[in-house]
Amino acid sequence: MRNDGNGYAAGPNGTSMWGKYGAAGLLLITHSGSVLLQHRAPWTNQGGTWALPGGARDSHETAAEAALRETHEETGIAPESVTVHTELVTAGPFPADPNRPDIAGDWTYTTVIGSTAGELATEANEESLELAWVPLDEVANYPLLPAFAAAWPRIRQQAEADLTARKNPQP
Repeated sequence: MRNDGNGYAAGPNGTSMWGKYGAAGLLLITHSGSVLLQHRAPWTNQGGTWALPGGARDSHETAAEAALRETHEETGIAPESVTVHTELVTAGPFPADPNRPDIAGDWTYTTVIGSTAGELATEANEESLELAWVPLDEVANYPLLPAFAAAWPRIRQQAEADLTARKNPQP
């Protein structure tokens, strides 16, 4: 079952999206408000842009499990170092394409928001040019993957709400 999500699903307007069962990525934020960004390798889809670590979901995984697995593969950060707070579907679902019955429909991208106490050490794999901890206020200044840029205002709003809730827990 491992890697059974590798492959394409139907996207909008005849496009294809990576991940037969959808895809997920992790917005990892520290208590001080830095987030981990991945500078995508040139050979990846829209390489050279910045986005979140993430990738295809396998059939047996939740979005959070996929995001944590992919983050571990791409950054070396262990899943047990992350506290998951929120899941947001930030793209899709896209219906099946009757002209391409061989590929799945209902693709979604889920952004999982998680936290860690501080900036953890990272080790980039071949999918990254580099990894960087970036202040929340500076993320939009980077050349972002277009889909991530489109979703960023909503993701940022939720990340800030999660950060505030952690700093001011309710009794």
